[in-house]
Amino acid sequence: MFIRNCWYMVAWDHEIPVEGLFSRTVIGEPLLLFRKSDGGIVALEDRCCHRLAPLSMGRREGDCVRCGYHGMKFDATGACVEVPGLDTVPPKARVRSYPITVRNRWVFVWMGDPARIDHTLLPDNSSCDHADWRYRPGYLHYDANYLLICDNLLDFSHLSYVHEKTLGGSARIAQARAIIDPVPHGIRVTRHVPDVPPPPYYQRMRSFSGNLDRWFIYDFVLPGTLLMRSGGRPVGSQPDDMRDAVQLHSCQTLTPETDTTTHYFFQQSHLANQGDDSITQGIYESLLVAFEEDRRMITAQARNIAVDPDKPMLPLAMDSALTQYRRIVQRALQAERGEAVVHP
Repeated sequence: MFIRNCWYMVAWDHEIPVEGLFSRTVIGEPLLLFRKSDGGIVALEDRCCHRLAPLSMGRREGDCVRCGYHGMKFDATGACVEVPGLDTVPPKARVRSYPITVRNRWVFVWMGDPARIDHTLLPDNSSCDHADWRYRPGYLHYDANYLLICDNLLDFSHLSYVHEKTLGGSARIAQARAIIDPVPHGIRVTRHVPDVPPPPYYQRMRSFSGNLDRWFIYDFVLPGTLLMRSGGRPVGSQPDDMRDAVQLHSCQTLTPETDTTTHYFFQQSHLANQGDDSITQGIYESLLVAFEEDRRMITAQARNIAVDPDKPMLPLAMDSALTQYRRIVQRALQAERGEAVVHP
């Protein structure tokens, strides 16, 4: 079961073509997206009301889409405006439309009750469209439930082992204590890791002769978005001295496709005045290597869970953030169902 009254990222804005049609499934519902003549994005149910064929196999006609099976034509609101062979369009001939908003290059869809739309629930992904930051956008598809990926992002102790030769570089990350604080619709996780070797991908940005003090500070908010400031400065530097520091900002979000598959959108920005296109590309390539390490581990975990879904996991202290976040998800689901919300 998924939270419905929230904003899910459905695509990067560049994925929606100026001409043509784009399809993607969100929380089990097939969506068709296309741009109107004014550039605005439309999201309709990708399922013709006649024989349930995908509208994405049809064609654009102005600001409308024509089903490729029997030719019914739908406008941007989802209403059928033409049925070949019929003089009158039946009143029930329509498909569902979904509210869409674009924020800093992320295209969001509201999957719940349109009367409950809340724009304050949109995440602060400002580095995705800000002159101070540079990045290359990324996307991965997972054969795993989105909560398993949330768990991974909420416990950075795995960097020491899954990403030992990429993002991690030190066992001390796993040993550093994470501080967890509440924020609206989620939690903030802070982890400081002093006096550790720079990870290999930092060396793409600048050369370090000694160890660094590293930090990871991120908000993880509903329905599954990470907004992180991270970096490292030479040991002995003052906390406010960023002259020789690596500073990064990352926006990552998880959108459930189905119960067992997930869309993963990500970027990691560097300061625009600290590196050229080669640095931007290098960070992106490093992320792809590291995130493939994550995907390999998590999909293997998902296969193990599928063998015996009722087999319990052993909770440990390092699970505090993910445990708290799963409670937030559960309370949101209870609230939508009108159930009494239990606060542990």
